[in-house]
Amino acid sequence: MKANAQVVEVNFTPLNPTQQVPQPGKHKVPMTAPKAQKVKWLSKKIKAIITVLIVLVILAILAVAAYFIKQLIDSKYFFCSRSVKFIPLNKVCDGNEDCSGAEDESACVMKYKANSTFPLRLISSRNVLQVYSPSEGIWKSVCSEGFAKEHANTACKQLGYTVDPSYNTVQVGLLSSGLKMSFCAVGSNKPQTFLSTISDRKVCSTGTVVTLTCSVDCGVSRNQNRIVGGQDAIIENWPWQISLQSSGQHTCGGSLVSPRWVVTAAHCFNGEGQKDLSIWKVVSANTYLGSSGAYSVDKIIINGDYNSKNDYDIAMIRLQSPITVGESRKPVCLPPQDLGLKVGDNLVVTGWGKLKENGNMSPNLQKAQIPLIDRDQCMAFGNSVTPRMICAGFLTGQVDSCQGDSGGPLVYSSSRWMLVGVVSWGLGCARQGHPGVYTNVDQMLDWIHSVTQEFQ
Repeated sequence: MKANAQVVEVNFTPLNPTQQVPQPGKHKVPMTAPKAQKVKWLSKKIKAIITVLIVLVILAILAVAAYFIKQLIDSKYFFCSRSVKFIPLNKVCDGNEDCSGAEDESACVMKYKANSTFPLRLISSRNVLQVYSPSEGIWKSVCSEGFAKEHANTACKQLGYTVDPSYNTVQVGLLSSGLKMSFCAVGSNKPQTFLSTISDRKVCSTGTVVTLTCSVDCGVSRNQNRIVGGQDAIIENWPWQISLQSSGQHTCGGSLVSPRWVVTAAHCFNGEGQKDLSIWKVVSANTYLGSSGAYSVDKIIINGDYNSKNDYDIAMIRLQSPITVGESRKPVCLPPQDLGLKVGDNLVVTGWGKLKENGNMSPNLQKAQIPLIDRDQCMAFGNSVTPRMICAGFLTGQVDSCQGDSGGPLVYSSSRWMLVGVVSWGLGCARQGHPGVYTNVDQMLDWIHSVTQEFQ
């Protein structure tokens, strides 16, 4: 019987047909490798960001610490750069040279007396231009004949702050008797100085004299109207108001009268260590009391006749660089002499002073409207009130300037705001029968113009 032999079949098909057979010379890359690399890259990036943030935080902390350390040192010591040493602030400006080269005595508050009458002035509410004759000791109104724009430019430049000056004329017959007694006229040549062209006249041939406006932007605010009993204010309405700060702390107020000059009170510099210019800054354009945008001080000049009774209580500050005039930074106008304020005229005082006697400073600028008080009533203070002072406020109290308002503006509006007073002194704040006493700017105009010309 014959048997059939079976042939075993060999299957070359892979058991898992979906799985590819590796080809020679090729390596299989794991499918999870790109994701692992991305996670690792993100981890490094996060660590780098965290490291940078930590460094920035540390640097910020160090910067803040350095700032406060500097403020602390500056409030206690003066650094002599030449001799590389610190000296206590009370040794600065004491008349003794404690630094090499007298560094500690060179940048100090100074006193200045005007030795002669300033030769030009504007007078009365009409702003009549007058020239002083030292040989005769009299003032002469300037006739309008021959007067031109270049004369207005020259006169206003000599008087101080000037922007696009303009002039007009007024009939001599409309003037008060004191303004039509003596006259002078300008020459036809282009003036180098205003006085170089002046010649005397018995009468004005045109029958008119010159009235002058030196600046188009002084005394202009966005709104034409805490001081104790006052109201919150905004700086745009009182853009000449500044904060005078000593070592970063508000000490007094003040008024911009030009982009580079501030008027304040002399008594603001009475304290120990207050004579060093480096500790003072002028801050403008802020409604809320702060120290941002501070300007460095170049000179502080106290009236040379200032005394302990607060007579002649006025000082001027020259900034190292002029401020930029804008909506929240504008000079106030200086008034003409003999403006003619009357008892009861409404004045406005502004500042960040204490809201009540021995109280807290106001963080927000304050304003208060107060009337001018009769000089006889003002004299109830006794001989302490001099012609260099005016009184304003209510005899019933309740509304007044207070500590921290010193040096600040007392202003009057007659088409423009004019600086008629500087916050000076008083018996307490808002006490019944004791209104505030202010430096009479009318009596200080000669000194103000002399300072700005001497130290221009």
